[in-house]
Amino acid sequence: MPIYLVLALVLAAVLPAAAEAQEFRVLQLNLCHSGVNTSCYHGDATIQEATTVITARQPHVLSLNEICRNDVALLAPAMGNGFSAFAPARRPDGTPVRCTNGDEYGNGLIFRSPAAGTVFSGQYATQDSGSEKRVYVCAEFPDLVACSTHLSTTGNVAMAQCKAAIAVLRDRAVAGKPAVLAGDFNLKYAPLFGPDVQDCNVAPFFRKGDGSVQHVFAANVGFVRTEVVGMRNTDHPGLHVVLTRP
Repeated sequence: MPIYLVLALVLAAVLPAAAEAQEFRVLQLNLCHSGVNTSCYHGDATIQEATTVITARQPHVLSLNEICRNDVALLAPAMGNGFSAFAPARRPDGTPVRCTNGDEYGNGLIFRSPAAGTVFSGQYATQDSGSEKRVYVCAEFPDLVACSTHLSTTGNVAMAQCKAAIAVLRDRAVAGKPAVLAGDFNLKYAPLFGPDVQDCNVAPFFRKGDGSVQHVFAANVGFVRTEVVGMRNTDHPGLHVVLTRP
């Protein structure tokens, strides 16, 4: 047998096989479920439709905007009752914004894994003059950090908030940790007027969007495809981004 074949067989026997990249799916949903905006509020039908979408896509990370706190519990079974986090938006006096049913209103995360993460959240320093102060919610694990957010409808304020959200995660991403930031940014890619969401992106992140205002920023993961999922019972489609990670 030629010596190079012998060496190849020896190396194959003693070196560990390279880990194959696995799909890592992120689903972003803005559910308009507060009851305040009656033009897009559909009550229980929204949760039922969201459950169907989640069950079909089987995301590893679910980002939720415009939900009530109890919606996390209602949607958790579709995510295998994995780890979850929630942070309410705030009024100028610091109290939580409320849904019409009295429940706290804000952003949520649900992970398919039941492993417990460290939850942290915050209110952006830059805010518009409205009564809802925008926030982010994150959960960190040894091999992942993920955040959900819903930004201001005022363009320059949303851009400042977007840059601040990226800054929350950037040191972790630069250090090599897989990082995901998803949400309704109220910013579009290459708009005719107003700020461009791409201007808040920095290395090592990349961005994928729904063609409108929802986006997923990710770092230290691979990209496979983006799917925009039509939904009848809210005013936004679902944004499903398929990534890869070891």
